[in-house]
Amino acid sequence: MNRIDRISAILIQLQSRRVVKACDIADRFAISLRTVYRDIRSLEEAGVPIIGEAGVGYSLVDGYRLPPIMFTREEATAFLTAEKFVEKMTDTSTAAQHRSAMYKIRAILKSTDKDLLDSMESNIEVLKSHIQRRVDNQDHIQTILNGIINKKVLSIEYTAGYTQTKTSREIEPVGIFYLDSYWHLIAWCRMRNDYRDFRLDRIHHLTETDTVFEGKHPTLKDYIAKAASEHKLETIVIKADTQIMPYINQQKYYNGFVSEKQVGEQTEMTFLTMTAEGFARWFMMFGDRAEVVSPLQVKDRIAELVEAIAKRNIVLPV
Repeated sequence: MNRIDRISAILIQLQSRRVVKACDIADRFAISLRTVYRDIRSLEEAGVPIIGEAGVGYSLVDGYRLPPIMFTREEATAFLTAEKFVEKMTDTSTAAQHRSAMYKIRAILKSTDKDLLDSMESNIEVLKSHIQRRVDNQDHIQTILNGIINKKVLSIEYTAGYTQTKTSREIEPVGIFYLDSYWHLIAWCRMRNDYRDFRLDRIHHLTETDTVFEGKHPTLKDYIAKAASEHKLETIVIKADTQIMPYINQQKYYNGFVSEKQVGEQTEMTFLTMTAEGFARWFMMFGDRAEVVSPLQVKDRIAELVEAIAKRNIVLPV
C-alpha cells in the first residue's frame, strides 16, 4: 500500500472509533510508530482536526465527517461472504438485522458492483456439517447484546449439561462467543454468585428484566484470558505419518491443537490440553501410525490402555 492510500485508510480508521491508539494503527499497516506520527502530522497539515493525547490515542473533533465512502469490489464481496456465515451461524433475529444492513450497503454501490453481487450470490455458500447446531426460533443473541449494552439483568430458564436439571437464573451478561459449533454466554450468575458459561442451545427461555446491574465485570477477552491462565494445560507433542493427516485434521482442533511442522515423512504436532487422559484415548484411534514424543506419562498411559484392551479382548486357546 502506498503512502497516500495508507493515510486515507488511517483517516477512515479514525472515523470508525471514538479513540484510536497509535499502536493499533501501526499493527494494522505493519508500520513503525514513527511512521504513524508522521502520517498523523500529514493529516493535520491537510486541515483534518485531530485531537491527540499521550497515552490515550487520537480522535477527530466532534462533528467532523467525510462524505460517504464507496466500498471497493473486494470489500463488497467480503460483506456478501459474511452474510452467508451470519445466516447459518447465528439466530434469526441477528440474521435479519444483518440482512437489513446489507440492503443499505447494496444501496450505495455502483450499478456494476450491484450486478456483481447478484451474480456472485449463487457462487458462495456455507454448509453446516452434522456436528454443527443452531437453535432456530430462539432469538437470544440480540436480547443478550442489548442486555450487555444497557447493563440489564437477564432472566433465563436453563438446563445444565451435566445434571440435565432445569433451573431459573438471573444473570448479568458479560459477552458471547462461538466455539465448537455452539454459541456460549459468559455471565455473572446471581444464584451461584460466580461467573458461569451458559450454552445458548440449553437456554429455553430468556427475557430482559427492568433491573440494571451496577457491578463492573471484566471484558470477555480479559475473562477468557484469566480462565485460560487458571487451568493447568499440559503440552503434548506427537508425530504422525503425514498420509493419515486428512483423517484427523478436523478432530485435532477439539484436542487442543496449537501448531505443526513437517519432519521428514511425518507431521509433528503440538497440543495444549486440560485432560491428558482424554488425549491418550483419542490418540489410540490412529496410534498405529503415530508416536508420542512427550511427555513420558502420556506414553505410559497409552501403553496401559493397550494392555487393558488386550486383556479384555484377546481369547487365549484352551
